[in-house]
Amino acid sequence: MRMSRRKSCSDYDLRQHMKELLLNITSKEKRSAVLKYGKLQDLLVERKRNRQLTGNIYRGKVINILHNIQSAFIDIHEGENGFIHIDDIVENTQKFQEMFDMEFDWDTDISSIKTRNVKDADISKFMEIGHPVLVQVVKEPIGSKGARLTSNISIPGRYLVLLPNAPHRGVSRKIVDRGERERLKKTIRAFEMPKDMGLICRTASTNASTEVLVQEAHELLATWEKIMEEFHKHETPACLYRESDFVKKSVLKAVNKKYSRILVDDHKTFRQCQQIYKKYKDEHEMKVEYYRDKVPMFDRFGVENEIERCLRHKIWLQNGGYLFFDKTEAMYTIDVNSGRSSSSKAGINVEETLVRINIEAAEEIARQLRIRNIGGLVICDFIDMRSRRNQRRVLETLKEAMKEDSAKCTILGMSEFGLVEMTRQRTRESLIQTLFTNCPYCHGKGMIKNHESISIEIERALARLMRVDKQDHLKLTTHPLFDEYLRQGDKVTLVNLVKKWKGKIEFDTNDELHLNGYEFYSLTDGKKIEL
Repeated sequence: MRMSRRKSCSDYDLRQHMKELLLNITSKEKRSAVLKYGKLQDLLVERKRNRQLTGNIYRGKVINILHNIQSAFIDIHEGENGFIHIDDIVENTQKFQEMFDMEFDWDTDISSIKTRNVKDADISKFMEIGHPVLVQVVKEPIGSKGARLTSNISIPGRYLVLLPNAPHRGVSRKIVDRGERERLKKTIRAFEMPKDMGLICRTASTNASTEVLVQEAHELLATWEKIMEEFHKHETPACLYRESDFVKKSVLKAVNKKYSRILVDDHKTFRQCQQIYKKYKDEHEMKVEYYRDKVPMFDRFGVENEIERCLRHKIWLQNGGYLFFDKTEAMYTIDVNSGRSSSSKAGINVEETLVRINIEAAEEIARQLRIRNIGGLVICDFIDMRSRRNQRRVLETLKEAMKEDSAKCTILGMSEFGLVEMTRQRTRESLIQTLFTNCPYCHGKGMIKNHESISIEIERALARLMRVDKQDHLKLTTHPLFDEYLRQGDKVTLVNLVKKWKGKIEFDTNDELHLNGYEFYSLTDGKKIEL
């Protein structure tokens, strides 16, 4: 018994050469962390406020139609109104490929299908204000932007995707075995389904038996029928179908990516993971274990420290260089700097040192983008290298490292200044958006006024109070640290200024005030004076 207990505890510390998934569950938050060789590679945080909506199907209500951009706002009862463009109403099979991150070999030439011409279409022919609509979320709401919606519904299963209003049938091109592709094509063509419905075979359908595929197809059809029943039953905006929950998605991800272990620190969730995995254990063998140690799991594996590190602007690299992350309204910028690195070692020239820093930076940039979940336009400013060959080495390293990212990424070439432009698909809020809110003092600038600026402001306010408002007996209250600054000479200036207008001023402190804050009180009645 002792031996098995020692073995179980040592499992947490060995950190074998494997990928594993840690699930941390609390009453207000669910977190999943992917470790590779014991190092954090990816992080997902879900709270009630930001639970994922992508894939959910709603009965919505048309609130407004914008004819100039051929779009509409839809109330789906999820905070901000959702947004739908005519492209998302008129059939667009390309969207299915984007949603499921793969290309499909369709049973017909999609490009030859003459659907409605989007340019000539008018959104008012499809929607009217106040009317109910059936829509699905294809892009998460972020900040003040509502969810992006589509009326091209798709219902994903483990092996198949049902297209209720698109008649096409296809097989994922990620299935490379020609014989298996033909088998799957014949199987889905043989399904007896309504002629206006379609099916997609996902990558996981490889080697799945015909019986399993038929069973899932029936389950998806039953789900669709239930969605339609709920649509007609409700009279107000409502969610009719929710995509797989956080735990199920995590388990399926571990099966798909061939992880070695899932470690869960909540017993109820552990039992749930076991039940979900039981259905797929023939596809991939892995351990599903309950974490019993008293030390919090994310502390034991160093995840908390990594999260704290990823919230900083500056990230040090092992070779002495560092990355600096910054955000503007339009993009993220990542600056690579040489920092404390040295090229004094024998046999290593300056160019090679810079290349090594850039290569390590490229690998770390890919990891940081996943953990921070940065989306949109990203500009990476690498250290200048003279050789085009070395520039290609760094660029290829970045592209290779980004292949592990589940979000869709596009990387352009490196400019002569060492700049790399890239885009990363926005799938949900970034880590910063999830954990932080804008500072009510600096309104997101991340800076406050210096002491000299506040002192000048006070001098102006004092002149206005005494000369315009005729307040000649005053008390100035400031933060204790700012009061220390005033003692160095500015208090004398303020006293002399007040004497000039034959008035009186006293000074007080309040540590509850903001460092930039100050208040004036009347010495006559003790009341605060509004500025």
